[in-house]
Amino acid sequence: MINLSLKSLNQGLVKKKFSSLELTQFFLNRVEKHNSDINAFISIDAEKSLTQAKHADALIQSGQNSLLTGIPVAQKDIFCSAGWRTTCGSLMLDNFISPYDATVIQKFNEVGAVNLGKTNMDEFAMGSSNETSYYGSVKNPWDLSLVPGGSSGGSAAAIAARLAPAATGTDTGGSIRQPASLCGFTGLKPTYGLVSRFGMIAFASSLDQAGPMAPSAEDCAALLNVMAGYDEKDSTSINHEKEDYLANLDEPIKGLRIGVPKEFFEKGLDGSVQKVIEAALMSYKKMGAELVDISLPNTHLAIPVYYVIAPAEASSNLSRYDGVRYGYRAKEYDDLMEMYFKTRQEGFGEEVKRRILIGTYVLSAGYYDAYYLKAQKIRKLISDDFKKAFEKCDVIMGPSAPSVAFKANEKKSDPLAMYLQDIYTISTNLAGLPGMSIPAGMIENLPVGLQLIGNYFKESQMLNIAHAFQKETDWHTRMPDGVS
Repeated sequence: MINLSLKSLNQGLVKKKFSSLELTQFFLNRVEKHNSDINAFISIDAEKSLTQAKHADALIQSGQNSLLTGIPVAQKDIFCSAGWRTTCGSLMLDNFISPYDATVIQKFNEVGAVNLGKTNMDEFAMGSSNETSYYGSVKNPWDLSLVPGGSSGGSAAAIAARLAPAATGTDTGGSIRQPASLCGFTGLKPTYGLVSRFGMIAFASSLDQAGPMAPSAEDCAALLNVMAGYDEKDSTSINHEKEDYLANLDEPIKGLRIGVPKEFFEKGLDGSVQKVIEAALMSYKKMGAELVDISLPNTHLAIPVYYVIAPAEASSNLSRYDGVRYGYRAKEYDDLMEMYFKTRQEGFGEEVKRRILIGTYVLSAGYYDAYYLKAQKIRKLISDDFKKAFEKCDVIMGPSAPSVAFKANEKKSDPLAMYLQDIYTISTNLAGLPGMSIPAGMIENLPVGLQLIGNYFKESQMLNIAHAFQKETDWHTRMPDGVS
């Protein structure tokens, strides 16, 4: 069961080899057995999940089913889900029961998918290792002493350990692609605006984007078919023509121009990772693709630009958590101002408070022009670099992360070292481009991810390119030792 693709699971349901009720119970049992070791899930509600499964079985029986009907999907705990506790990995929202569904959740509900549970994450999606969650660190199923990456680390660990056949994540600076690399599966950050952000708890509004996480490109295509679409409730949603991302998966890639940016292979990249990435590029060359040298000269500015813009937006977005309307409130205080101070002091973790302080500083009078405005100007230069690059190539490839998964607590006390884990992914968020990570090899039994960066709304092409690689290799089918 854990080796089956979404298409195979669908066929099993349609042919009555098993029911959605049985399938959902199977994965609930796996979560119950393994979650105490991995800590991938924050909230499980078996009754709600099984009720959805019964409804899915009725849809299948009546012939009103689609590809994902009856299939359990783990949802990152950043998506509001009606009747479910929605925490965003924070004490601040520990007692928050959402009264409505995020559009992403609504879309899965409409096709009859089953919400398997809410996955652990870095607090308010701020982190690259899933060590900032109020609910404890997530462990990497490949080695429990290592981190799974973040902030979508719970979803990543759930897929790697096969606690769920698929999951959702969000990517603000690499939070789908980096954990996909560290945990050995396929993760896609769509073009900004392709997937609705309504009901997705905001970290940095101009950077956040939801996307699919699953073992293969084919599975991600099936998930994106459900997730993508214009939403009038989201002011950042783009009215892009609806596509079928499964339709062109098997198109030949001969003649494909792959841009290889020299800046992705300079100081900072682990030598063993570089060899794996270069071998993957050679595989594409054997399939008929052409490798083109390109340059993204402002790549080195992506980290400082991101850590001005993202904290600035976080400072604004998180101002709503003050203990007045909902969420955590300090127990002891003498007046309203002290309630504000104590609530935010106690309710937020250290990384969140650090970013709020940075963001407030760069937006303050006297510093706005020097930091925030300048960062936005450089953001435009980074975007222009990609536009020039895509004149020479169809897709850009390089590493998803500078190293394989690292030890828990190894970088926790060094924020800069942690921030540099996203050096290859952040620039795509700043430009609003789609990015993707696929398994490309192993180093001492740890996965390495190859990153694909496409032009705007080229998700279909990227999935085709990824699928071509996965037809020739088996890296995406590898599972951690002991997973069965």
